[in-house]
Order: sequence, then C-alpha cells, then structure tokens
Amino acid sequence: MAAPKLKALIVQHEEPTPPGFLGEWLDEHGADVDILRIDREQTIPDPRDYQLIASLGSEFAAFDDSVPFIPRETELIKQAAEHDVPVLGLCFGGQLLARVLGGNSFRAERSEIGWLPVRTKDPDLIPEGPWFQWHFDSFTLPPGAKLLADTEVGPQAYVVGRSLGLQFHPEVTPQIMDSWVRAYRHELDGDGVDPDALLEETNRRAPDVRRRSMRLFDRFLEKIARVGSGAARGR
Repeated sequence: MAAPKLKALIVQHEEPTPPGFLGEWLDEHGADVDILRIDREQTIPDPRDYQLIASLGSEFAAFDDSVPFIPRETELIKQAAEHDVPVLGLCFGGQLLARVLGGNSFRAERSEIGWLPVRTKDPDLIPEGPWFQWHFDSFTLPPGAKLLADTEVGPQAYVVGRSLGLQFHPEVTPQIMDSWVRAYRHELDGDGVDPDALLEETNRRAPDVRRRSMRLFDRFLEKIARVGSGAARGR
C-alpha cells in the first residue's frame, strides 16, 4: 500500500513572494500542495483538509486590517488553531500567527534587512544562521508560546502548540531575491542596502541556506507539527 501524501496549503500574498525552498521541500516530500492566492481569492478553504498550512511573507503589515486579505487569513488561522492544524509562518506569516493567537504585531524600532545571525535556544531546530531578514515590523509572543530564537529587535522563532512562527525567511532563493530587489528597491535605498552586494551574498550562500532550510522544515514536520511518518520521507 502506498504511503499517504502530505497535504499542504501555501498561503501566498502577492506575486513576488513564492514559496521558494519551502516549495522545493514539499516537492521532495511528494506532497499534494494547494496554493491560495489570498490577495485574489475571496473564499478560504477548510483547514481540516490539510496536514500543514504555510503562510508566506508579504509587503504589508500584519497589524493593518485595512489590507483586504488580512481578515480572511485571520479567520483561516483561527480555524486552523481550533482544529489543531499545524501552521508554519514565515516573516509576515509568523507575525500574523502570533497576532491571531493573542500576541501583538507592531512597527519595530528599526528594520532588519540582510543576512543576519539569530540567538538560538535550540540550534538543532533553528541554527544560528545567518538567515535572511527583510522586515520593518515585530511582534510579541502569544500566550503559551515558547521562544526559540531572537535578535535585539525582537523574536525570530517560536513554537505554539503544533505551529512554528519565524521572523526570518528560510524559503528565500536567489530567484526570489532578484524579484524582491526589483520590486522593492525603494526599501533597500531607504535603508542604505546595496542591492548588488545583497544579490551576490544570496547567490554565494544559497547552497548552505538550502541545506539548513531543508533541515529546519524536516525538524518542524517531525518535532513540532508531528505529522505521521507515513506522509513524510525520512532523512
């Protein structure tokens, strides 16, 4: 009998923010993946149809309810929590997950853009990095969450139930970085970040980042989401 496939939902918020290494990891698992372009689609699916929901990054702020898709995604995450469906939140996704579960999301005192290390309490799950950061906002942990990593700006990784929220971007590939530099060059200019140097560093780090990211996703599935081994490949 064939092992059941991992069924995953990816919530994507705009064209320049695809799943990158996360998508490659799901492909390696032979997962059955649906992508919800929540900025375009008005109806949210039933989270009980999935073993894993991943919320990607966004140019918008998780605390800005004037953004039309935020109330829809808030409801999706609430329902996922009610039915114990694991959520993996990446940057914006991690901020919104924290907010929906009772934390606060807000403008940070300063931005973090670039390849930066994190202070980790669990290096087996969250290595020190460096991990890629591109954010202007931060958040407080929701009740019952366990902090796994942080920087001076704020939390970088936390576990709550069977879900994992991250502030950094383990999914980022050189192709994603190229599209971000083109789409959001004004943000780099505003922070004095050299786009050519950023692209060069991203390309140079890509093989090691992919390896670390795949391990992080594996550990999340095994240790936090605790999805049955029948739906996942071993390493």
